[in-house]
Amino acid sequence: MSDTTIQAVYFSSAGGQNTERTLAIAKARAEEAGIRNILVATTSGETGRRAAEIFAGYNVVVVTHSTGLKAPDVQELTAENRAAIERAGAKVLTAQHGFGGVGRAVRIKLGTYELEEIIAYTLRLFGQGAKVACEIAIMAADAGLVRTDEDAIAIGGSGRGADTALVLRPVNAMRFFDLKVREVLCKPRDF
Repeated sequence: MSDTTIQAVYFSSAGGQNTERTLAIAKARAEEAGIRNILVATTSGETGRRAAEIFAGYNVVVVTHSTGLKAPDVQELTAENRAAIERAGAKVLTAQHGFGGVGRAVRIKLGTYELEEIIAYTLRLFGQGAKVACEIAIMAADAGLVRTDEDAIAIGGSGRGADTALVLRPVNAMRFFDLKVREVLCKPRDF
């Protein structure tokens, strides 16, 4: 394979104001590289809904917060947005967070950090969106919604909206250290 020149975009700040540009950058790279797997994090579903529209015809996996993250039995993805995402042909994945779950329960109950939360804090050195992009790639692979032998574009953000897009090779959680971030398409410079 020959060398590839990728021009990364660095936003001046983190946040949802970068959503449309992040999705456009990701779409352009997907078309150019022939990447068909698109993973996108969403909370209320607004970002997932928009991604499902933009990437119609792709294998789009919209990953929500786990039910109960905000409060017991509460799912933050609205029913209206779920329906719109599914109408656009995207899949919705709600599962335990790749870098949370039981480890977070240990922290809350016992006041100590577990391995997956340490990994999450380490990935945040590159920004919250980069951590989220890696996390949703693991979650989608564990759910069998993306293959581990094909590249995907994973889109995450810092709070609401999207501000980070990575080309990566998803892996199952038990093979986390084989995950490869192949390209940084965009991310916030200041976060």
